[in-house]
Amino acid sequence: MKVLVLDNVSEKAVKILSDGGIEAVVNNNKMTEDDLCAIIGEYEGVIVRSASKITAPVIAAGKILKIIGRAGVGVDNIDIPAATNAGIVVVNAPDGNTIAATEQTLALMLALARNVPQAHKDLKEGKWNRKEYTGVELRNKVLGVIGLGRIGTAVAKRAQAFEMKTIGFDPMVSPEVAAANGIEFKPMADVIKEADFLSLHIPKTKESLNLINKDTIATMKDGARIINVARGGVVNEEDLYEAAKSGKLAGAALDVFAAEPTIESPLFELNNVVVNPHLGASTKEAQVNVALDVAEEFVNIMVRGEMPKNAVNLAPIKPDVLAAIKPYLTLAEKIGKFQSQLATGPIKNLKITYSGELADVEVSPLTTSFLKGFLESMAEEAGSVNFVNAPILAKERGIVVEEVKTAGAEDYTALINVTVVSDEIREIAGTLFGQDDPRIVLIDGYRIDVVPEGNILVVPHEDKPKIIGPVANLIGEHNINIAGMQVGRKVIGGKAIMMLAVDASLPDATLSEIAKVNGVFDVKMVCL
Repeated sequence: MKVLVLDNVSEKAVKILSDGGIEAVVNNNKMTEDDLCAIIGEYEGVIVRSASKITAPVIAAGKILKIIGRAGVGVDNIDIPAATNAGIVVVNAPDGNTIAATEQTLALMLALARNVPQAHKDLKEGKWNRKEYTGVELRNKVLGVIGLGRIGTAVAKRAQAFEMKTIGFDPMVSPEVAAANGIEFKPMADVIKEADFLSLHIPKTKESLNLINKDTIATMKDGARIINVARGGVVNEEDLYEAAKSGKLAGAALDVFAAEPTIESPLFELNNVVVNPHLGASTKEAQVNVALDVAEEFVNIMVRGEMPKNAVNLAPIKPDVLAAIKPYLTLAEKIGKFQSQLATGPIKNLKITYSGELADVEVSPLTTSFLKGFLESMAEEAGSVNFVNAPILAKERGIVVEEVKTAGAEDYTALINVTVVSDEIREIAGTLFGQDDPRIVLIDGYRIDVVPEGNILVVPHEDKPKIIGPVANLIGEHNINIAGMQVGRKVIGGKAIMMLAVDASLPDATLSEIAKVNGVFDVKMVCL
């Protein structure tokens, strides 16, 4: 067994491969696509960091390639669909930089509280400014944490050692799980309002983009501080500049920016803003840890025949099981993504019912596929939710998953029906038309027929005239095309639901206008 190791991956990882019985061939030269295509055919595995790109042509040239490893979290440099279609497992290392990002958050919080970088700079320039840089203590301050995944929880637990009061919010974490880690669970608005230090640990999504802006900052305590070691774009940098300049905020510490690399910004002019060039995962230990994690995965999979722990594509399934469920994997994941974008409040439990022909097969991979779609929009790191760790992450977040099989599927050959219980109860069911045509056929008891792809506007409303037209007009006024429409109702004049497929995601302002249409109960934008 031969594995190609690229991009200066740690020598300790190479030793793990060798000790495990794998011939590791190290090549630290910069490799083009043609270079890789010329040599990849003799290897069963390849490990990269971020420099080398494992493209579809490279994968096609890898005639005996069985596994691709990314010594890190992001897998943007690997063509995942091409690898999956070729039956190649892709693994990454989602946990290796948790401590690095956690400690970077604490470092920036302390630097912000005690003016460390500013005082350091002045002293080296010959200025002894003790009075100017009087700081604040962390003890008895309130740390608000938005995002209670591994990193956010780790930050909160360490902050408790400073005798800080920790409060937090995560839409996928229950109050009980938060409390078990010493965190008082509160609504996000309350966390923002009550925090002396606000630390962000969330991915950049359409929901979290510009989450911290002039409006949310206005609700914060005067003199509060913000730390962002998550993703650029979560904080509106222009609004942060104004708040830090005016004194509304005592300061901010940023490790990430909306556009990277960023070497010029108005924020750099402010003495109360601490900045770093995205160093959250940049420790010697983290770089080694991610490489070790991937190397151990290679040995476990290639030598010991074990299931992968951190596969970012489909983990191996028995051929007969795969043949039975493969057409439904995408459907299950799409239902998961749909449900996650409709859910409100902490998830208490979810029930997945498999009916018809699915009642007679092993459906756990379908449940995992649903959980992957359900959880990935809330993950701290892109690529950190996969087919193997999704059930573990659900359990960590206190989500109870119930799997049920029934023989009857009403009018369908098979049906996947998922009920999610949060602040409200939401039911979505889907099936296949033919072999590879997934459809959503039921939402909250209303029969519909919707293709789960692209952008879908969900509008519960009163079943009466002059609703569909005004909604369509508002969408048209923003030059967004409507690709399709479905309306489901139970009784004439009762409650109905409208599903509009649109060619682009609607801006928040448009959604607010639609919500004001007489007879509209709610409006949600789902992006699949």
